[in-house]
Amino acid sequence: MLDWVLVGALLLGMAGLGWQLTRLLRSQQQAITPEQLEQRHRDMLRDLHQGLQQQAERTAHALQDASERQQRALLDTGERLRQMVAGSGETLRQAVSTELLQTRQALTQLQHNQQERLGQNQEMLQRELGQLTVNLQQRLDALRTELLEKVSTTLSGQGKQAQDTLLATLQHVSQSLTQTIDKLNQTVGERLEQISGKVSERLDEGFKKTNETFVNVMARLATIDEAQKKIDGLASNVVSLQELLGDKRSRGAFGEVQLEHLVRNVLPEAVFGFQVTLSSGVRADCVLELPPPTGRVAVDAKFPLENYRRMFDAAEEGERKLARSQFVRDVKKHIDDIASKYILPGETADGAVMFVPAEAVFAEVHAYHDDVVAYAQQKRVWIVSPTTLMAVLNTARAVLRDAQMREQLHVMQHELVKLAEEFGRFDKRMQNLATHIGQAHRDVQEVHITSQKISKRFAAIEHVQLEGDELPELEE
Repeated sequence: MLDWVLVGALLLGMAGLGWQLTRLLRSQQQAITPEQLEQRHRDMLRDLHQGLQQQAERTAHALQDASERQQRALLDTGERLRQMVAGSGETLRQAVSTELLQTRQALTQLQHNQQERLGQNQEMLQRELGQLTVNLQQRLDALRTELLEKVSTTLSGQGKQAQDTLLATLQHVSQSLTQTIDKLNQTVGERLEQISGKVSERLDEGFKKTNETFVNVMARLATIDEAQKKIDGLASNVVSLQELLGDKRSRGAFGEVQLEHLVRNVLPEAVFGFQVTLSSGVRADCVLELPPPTGRVAVDAKFPLENYRRMFDAAEEGERKLARSQFVRDVKKHIDDIASKYILPGETADGAVMFVPAEAVFAEVHAYHDDVVAYAQQKRVWIVSPTTLMAVLNTARAVLRDAQMREQLHVMQHELVKLAEEFGRFDKRMQNLATHIGQAHRDVQEVHITSQKISKRFAAIEHVQLEGDELPELEE
């Protein structure tokens, strides 16, 4: 806009200079020689050129100033927008909720106002329609009276037949007008009802859509709040887990709790124990009481983690290799401790279980340290994670169930013998019952034959066949 103003000012300046030049030339044209006129033309052109240059410079400066002001305004606007965007999400949600609530209230008020206005319009139309009906009726009565008077005055000398014909015509006209008015009232009422229904339907649809939008926005805001709470809780849980795994004693307690939950969820109470003291004075985290020849199996829930974390936290390859080798030594030392403490000939099984609560540590050992796995098998220490421990516990439960079935095998055999005897008696009695049922069936057939013969005799008696035909004899 400012560019157009400056261009217009420049054009006006040029037009003014041209007008002054023309005026000066006309006033001095007759007193100036051709040489002087040419010189003055050159001077004027030079002055005009200088004026145009000065005007162009002023225009350029003005454009530059306007551009700088616009840039500063844009920067200020961007800064304000960034400050507004940097505001808290809670303020934005509150603003959206307030705006939606105000919109909902405004729509409710609009619907109420529209309904009131529609009711007022209906009442006004009904009043006008009633007034129109009254006016038409009054005019009709006046017309009828006037016609009757005119007809009575004009046709007073004519016969009664003509008067009756006119009266019938007037009555027909009156009925037609009355029917027309009734139809008009009915049509207007139907149109008013249709208009009212359409308006109410549109208002209900608009209110319903607005309400659905409001509910969806509130639900999404609630979902966002819930997700934010879950993220905050997850962050605190991650920090707590890191603090827990950082301390050796806390890490051991974490493994013991996880081990206890897994064992209690799979095995019955009678076949396991926690913090069991062995004859050597060593306390095992968990002992599984399995049937012979396995016997008592000790489970250890502690695991080395310090060098495992250094192995991934190290920035240089040399530090990672050093941490990896130290991690392998720590695991092997822990395997040796388990083998020496929990494998006691004559008291425990010939193997023990090393429970690693962290799946990542278990995966690291089995994926990249085959020598550690082989060393553990050599020492008869079985490394398990929460996932593989579930398989071990389910296998132990199957072994326990099989042992219980073997213990109850003689009882089952005795019960099967008794069941076979009972089935023999049942078969004998079933055969006797079948014999009796067959005899009863034959008796029923004989009784049925006798019944048919008696029925035939009764039929013959009914047809009076005793005199002519010989009746059939009944068989015994």
